[in-house]
Amino acid sequence: MKLSLEFFPPKTPEGASKLQAVRQQLYALKPEFCSVTYGAGGSTQEGTFATVRDILAEGMDAASHFSCIGATRDSVRAQLATLKAMGVRRLVALRGDLPSGYGLGGEFNYASDLVAFIRTETGNDFHIEVAAYPEIHPQAKSPEADLQAFATKVRAGADSAITQYFYNADAYFRFVEDARQLGADIPVVPGIMPIASSTQLLRFSDACGAEVPRWIRLRLQAYGDDTASIRAFGLDVVTQLCEQLRQGGAPALHFYTMNQSAATLEICQRLGWRF
Repeated sequence: MKLSLEFFPPKTPEGASKLQAVRQQLYALKPEFCSVTYGAGGSTQEGTFATVRDILAEGMDAASHFSCIGATRDSVRAQLATLKAMGVRRLVALRGDLPSGYGLGGEFNYASDLVAFIRTETGNDFHIEVAAYPEIHPQAKSPEADLQAFATKVRAGADSAITQYFYNADAYFRFVEDARQLGADIPVVPGIMPIASSTQLLRFSDACGAEVPRWIRLRLQAYGDDTASIRAFGLDVVTQLCEQLRQGGAPALHFYTMNQSAATLEICQRLGWRF
């Protein structure tokens, strides 16, 4: 089974050195590609592109996140040219988050607009990934509207999708089935978030609309500050989830590493990955 990894651009030289060491450890998994995130309104663009360059220089395929909030056609055109010149062949096309206190602005309202523009401008130069939300985008008007938005991105030219993380495999399989019925039958790769810290996970999940099932939430809260128990429980939960996804026919797994290697390596070892 294939896997891919996600990193975020470090903010300090120390963070960059640490991430380089983490990447070297994770490359043992032979990832299909490594993606690098992009801050709200493109605020980390320079760091994103620098990290992408590093990954390419290390001989790995790198995918840049690419958001369109506040962007113009000219700015997107210039960034696409930069990425193409760097040797990037895969993009994760997103609407992106609004920086605080920022009006909509820009010439793109939806990720589907960005996907269509990239296709028109660059043909098949890039493999385009888009986001999928098995538990419904937090800003969607309804589950049906969310599925239609996903189908629109597929019709605009998306090649494959990566999901928001989740801990309920049924939500993923239902989403894939519902999307297929709308004709959106591109590969949908589950996003996997290892559990290393309960406070971080619950804060993240509340912010991005990812559902943490009540039984997981209560178990994590019961452990309090016992980090060893939280990690052990998290490894069991996420390994079992990955096994369910693999058995159910998921095309690959995409790990949100949080710039750490231990949990992802341990989960993959438990799944029988050879490295």
